[in-house]
Amino acid sequence: MSNVQKLSLEEIMGDRFGRYSKYIIQERALPDIRDGLKPVQRRILYSMNKDGNTFEKGYRKSAKSVGNIMGNYHPHGDSSIYDAMVRLSQDWKMGQVLVEMHGNNGSMDGDPPAAMRYTEARLSEISTYLLQDIDKNTVPFAWNFDDTEKEPTVLPASFPNLLVNGSTGISAGYATDIPTHNLGEVIDATVYMIDHPTAKVDKLMDFLPGPDFPTGAIIQGKSEIKRAYETGKGKVVVRSKTAIEELKGGKKEIVVTEIPYELNKATLVKKIDDVRVNAKVAGIAEVRDESDRDGLRIAIELKKDADAELILNYLLKYTDLQVNYNFNMVAIDHATPQQVGIIPILSSYIQHKREIIRSRSIFDREKAEKRLHIVEGLIRVLSILDEVIALIRASDNKADARENLMASYDFSEAQAEAIVTLQLYRLTNTDVVTLQNEEAELKERILTLSAIINDEKTMFNVMKRELREVKKKFDQPRKSVLVDEVVTIEVEAASLIVKEETIVSVTRSGYVKRTTPRSFGASKLTEIGKREDDVLLFHQPALTTQHLLMFTTLGNVIYRPIHELDDVKWKDIGTHCSSLVNNFSQDEAILFAYILDDFETVTSQLLITTKFGLIKQVQLSDFKPWRTYRSKSLQFAKFKQADDVVIGLEFAQNLDIMLVTYNGYALRFPSTDVPLVGPKAAGVKAMNLKDADFIVASYFVSTDSFYVLTQRGALKRVKFSDLPAKSRAGRGLQILRELKKAPHKVVSSGTIKNRYGGDLFAEADQEMQVLQVISNTETLFEINLPDLNILERTSNGSFIFDEAKELGVKSSKIK
Repeated sequence: MSNVQKLSLEEIMGDRFGRYSKYIIQERALPDIRDGLKPVQRRILYSMNKDGNTFEKGYRKSAKSVGNIMGNYHPHGDSSIYDAMVRLSQDWKMGQVLVEMHGNNGSMDGDPPAAMRYTEARLSEISTYLLQDIDKNTVPFAWNFDDTEKEPTVLPASFPNLLVNGSTGISAGYATDIPTHNLGEVIDATVYMIDHPTAKVDKLMDFLPGPDFPTGAIIQGKSEIKRAYETGKGKVVVRSKTAIEELKGGKKEIVVTEIPYELNKATLVKKIDDVRVNAKVAGIAEVRDESDRDGLRIAIELKKDADAELILNYLLKYTDLQVNYNFNMVAIDHATPQQVGIIPILSSYIQHKREIIRSRSIFDREKAEKRLHIVEGLIRVLSILDEVIALIRASDNKADARENLMASYDFSEAQAEAIVTLQLYRLTNTDVVTLQNEEAELKERILTLSAIINDEKTMFNVMKRELREVKKKFDQPRKSVLVDEVVTIEVEAASLIVKEETIVSVTRSGYVKRTTPRSFGASKLTEIGKREDDVLLFHQPALTTQHLLMFTTLGNVIYRPIHELDDVKWKDIGTHCSSLVNNFSQDEAILFAYILDDFETVTSQLLITTKFGLIKQVQLSDFKPWRTYRSKSLQFAKFKQADDVVIGLEFAQNLDIMLVTYNGYALRFPSTDVPLVGPKAAGVKAMNLKDADFIVASYFVSTDSFYVLTQRGALKRVKFSDLPAKSRAGRGLQILRELKKAPHKVVSSGTIKNRYGGDLFAEADQEMQVLQVISNTETLFEINLPDLNILERTSNGSFIFDEAKELGVKSSKIK
């Protein structure tokens, strides 16, 4: 019990997660700044090299290599080891492939590699340069996970692998994205920095101008590359290599031959084809992946007379044919993750290589000195050969002979051991000459190695020579094209829209759609898809290049370009406004809809009246598309009461306005009394309402008469001249006779010729305008309004049905 510690959960979690984070940062996800390898990659290369699975020998089953790596060095799952090995073999991800693989090692389409039991692998030739001199005490070794073997903590690395092959990884709190670079350019920059340790990024970019992706493509943005090389962070634009080719019949096709780095080609082709399927830009006939063993090729065949440049620009802007690559150069430097530019990377590599050359030279010098000591002993033996032979023959055994040689002729123990084990055939005159030549070579080699160890200039010359040898052997032409400036893609939205005829429909409850003329013509108007309790509010021929505005009873306007509406059959229900915008309420309904060509030339104004007596005019151009129109509606009426709603909305005219209330009051005043304000303004007082009264209808005085319908089923027609114009905000005049018992209340009112408040979109006929009234017993009554007799202002009209039998009016509308 003495080992039990009482600790808080926060302390325990913080400590354990801290240890875990340190482990995955240092030992899993981030590369070392010196050799550019993550631990699993380093273990793969070291283990395969140790097992003799190198480039000059035959391929070996991947499963065997993975098993050895897992059993000796990497205590994790075989899949993580095999995945890392596969990546090292993929020439579309590596600047220089470090593992050669026979069999399916995946593809640019994201296809998985074959199982490790089916593939064979070996180290590539350039990998041996990462491992070169590892057996000469050049790098520190550490015990493996079970203390049975030792593994290197870093590889000697004969070239700056971190920049050549790049790296990508995510750990706790850190991520890294280092692009690949051209081997020859990296070595040139390294050599320059060896000679000029204080070199600036500007000068280094003369040799290392930017990344070089194995997939090629075009890299734009020299200033961002410079920023990334200075700070470790930056963003460049990577554009696919494309060309427009002529086909037979006047057609053209866009051909893509290089795509951005680490892009899934199959996903890219699908996204391009989605553009075709959804007709997001007009003119694409077919998208084909024509890639084969000769290289990548995506063909985008265009329709005749299609605008190839426009389509290409659209695809570059809205698909992954052009992407941003974000530099985030994080590497482990002195056991700590650091965000580094190219100067720290190259400086760390040069320092590492300096230590490697020094350690190797010390190892080689010690070995040469030991051999020289032996050779000098052997040469001396040849001058006293007979005495030495006699001494050995007189000795009791090998150990006695060795002791006698050391005592009699002052040989060292190492020399004496070499003499007693010397084979007789080595005593010929020829071999004496060989020993003398070897002695001279060893002395010269020791002098050279001493100069490397003691003179930094000599050591750096060796470093530069070895780097140039790697470049000479493995240098490849640059694949990616660098462009100084980022080319901005301008695509006019209007040019993308296919101009087509369509029919737009809107229902009162908020269902909207567009329908092809063919579907509309094949159906009856009454066959429109809608809910049973819904009514068709608006339908009109339109073009896909036009715009739709829908105004709701709660004072919101919803905007959609016609081409963005769902194209469905006339008998389908369409899309509800709650799917178009997030703030469409359950108790909200569409009151008014309008289609316009553009917002620049429109000069119309709207007259807006609310239930509780607010009125204003607004410019239609105020509702031009706003940034968030795809998710939010825009307010066009501001209420002062929570339960207020818009009851009247129509285009403003230079005529008098008529307001009719529920309790039977009517007010007529000039429209010039109504100010023109912004959408967010509340407006002004329209009418002085009594308690429990509200406005039922608002319309312009455009004819000689108007009608009034009451809830009891009484209907009458009245001349406008019976209501002279007054001032805005007045009480108005009564248009119904007051009754103490069962008084009449206005449910609908409007002009004979024009539309009325209950149905703003019904087309009027000058000679016939039928009012349909549905009673509470669901009986339909139809009255031709122009046939009504003119009655006095204060009369209650004539009943259109038996009030006791029909129980009053349920709804009404113009047919």
